[in-house]
Amino acid sequence: MSGQHARHAQGTRTRPKAPVPTTPLRKPTSAPGGTKGGDAGRAKGGGTGRTDLATEITASLVVFLVALPLCIGVAVASGVPAELGIISGVIGGLVVGAARGSTLQVSGPAAGLAALVAETVLEYGVASLGVIVLGSGILQIILGLVRLGRMFQAISLAVVQGMLAGIGLPLIFSQLYPMSDSKAPGTPLENIAGVPGLLAATLADRQAMTAALLGVVTIVLSFLWKKMPGPVKKIPAALVAVGIGIGVAALPGVDVKTLQVGNLLAAVDAPGPEQLAGLADVGILTAILTFTVIASAESLFTAAAVDRMHSGPRTRYNAELVAQGAGNTVAGLLGALPITAVVARSSANVQAGAKTRISRTLHGLWLLAFALLLPQVLALIPISVLAGVLVHSGWKLFAPEEFPKMWRQDRGEFAVMTVTTLVIVATALLEGVLIGLAAGVVLAALRMSRTVIRQDVEGDADVAQVVMAGNATFLRLPQVIEALEASAASGKPRIRLDLTGVTHLDHACRSQVEEFTAQQRGLGTEVELLMPGAEKPSPEPIEGKLMPPVPGPDAEWFYLDTTAYGQNPTVRERGSSQLPGGAHEFTYVGRG
Repeated sequence: MSGQHARHAQGTRTRPKAPVPTTPLRKPTSAPGGTKGGDAGRAKGGGTGRTDLATEITASLVVFLVALPLCIGVAVASGVPAELGIISGVIGGLVVGAARGSTLQVSGPAAGLAALVAETVLEYGVASLGVIVLGSGILQIILGLVRLGRMFQAISLAVVQGMLAGIGLPLIFSQLYPMSDSKAPGTPLENIAGVPGLLAATLADRQAMTAALLGVVTIVLSFLWKKMPGPVKKIPAALVAVGIGIGVAALPGVDVKTLQVGNLLAAVDAPGPEQLAGLADVGILTAILTFTVIASAESLFTAAAVDRMHSGPRTRYNAELVAQGAGNTVAGLLGALPITAVVARSSANVQAGAKTRISRTLHGLWLLAFALLLPQVLALIPISVLAGVLVHSGWKLFAPEEFPKMWRQDRGEFAVMTVTTLVIVATALLEGVLIGLAAGVVLAALRMSRTVIRQDVEGDADVAQVVMAGNATFLRLPQVIEALEASAASGKPRIRLDLTGVTHLDHACRSQVEEFTAQQRGLGTEVELLMPGAEKPSPEPIEGKLMPPVPGPDAEWFYLDTTAYGQNPTVRERGSSQLPGGAHEFTYVGRG
């Protein structure tokens, strides 16, 4: 039965709602961040006033101080030279930062992709990284141009959180080894299994103990620094940890591993014909697809998070996807790390008072100047400190507090989240995400096919009644069959099957109901079948006025049939009359 219905009960006044206006909604003439000029043309930050250049410069310096150790740390965790991380940070500022899309989020190499990059480099070599990042950037641009940016918002939040946890957990265990000046065994499972041996070896080695203590101090500072009083807490915790690490490493008798930094320009390694020929390799193409999906999802989810931090222009997702693609295209041409939006840098940018794209663009300039003018400073940074920074980043990605929260909110979503995390840890990122998406689809299908079945085989002496509502699909066929068989087993001479509340009846359930009806009628049982879409009997005139039927078992509802969505139904008749229980008003509407 299509249409709306209103309850008709004797002794109450039933007044129909006024018809819904059909005037089409108009698009707003302007939206935050949606005008042609963009925020750069306005020179405003969310309508709060003129751009304060001094504030933008200050914010850019804060972001630079946050980004510098992260760029280097991600590069080291990815198994590539530190210079490539800085190059990606520069591109994130100068290319992505200057592009339109999001105003305040900051891009660069991200810890979330470190494990994936390390795995890719291990399998295909650093030389092939550029062509993979290049292909990913081009694909991102295409996705943005065909306006698929918002497609990523359709991904289940449980899958996203499971993906982030599956990225963060291996990152934590992989960085425990460089935190002790050791080399990680390899896969996430191997890294986890090797922790007891790592602990024993660290306790037996003075150098490893010193390095590990620096890493532990870094982790503790990262967690507790925001609780520091006054303006001190505005200094990035990672920068403080790097400063402490450099100071300790310079002490006599202290011997810990530090960064090996080369010439920034010499690190540029554009893909050559040999690497481009690798595009015919299925493994390379799979890596490109994986980088594209993960980097795009992380960037757009970060954009949504950053939009909640400020009241300025909102992110234009398709434009942001094109901007991320442009950054990765340039990064690929230079053989650098892939780029995504990063929450840590973006939140620092917002908290520092930035209002326009100027701050994030300038931070890329500061990274470039520092790497070109003061590369010797980078060589003083202990690797264990950078590993500690990444352990903290991995913990934030893992976000263990989200698991009990999800358990309390939705057990099904908790299962999807957990499965996604475990599969990523046990296999690989792409496989985990795909299985998580599949699990999310199955969960949604089960819930969409939820059918409410009510049986009454004992109430009426002559009638066994089965009432169904919701979506009756093949997934609920066992319950449907059970209810039908129970009505037949009651032995009553009449069966009433009311399916008028079913919003979707698929072929499997429809066939089962029709077969059951034919079978029971063949056995001599009277079966009353009310299918979805069936017309209710027209009400009989009462004293010359068209009234709903007197309430009863077969006339408890009267229906307001509607036309297509957005069209007003034709009013057939309005009126009122007296029934024994009191006055009733009615309206009949339909297709005219």
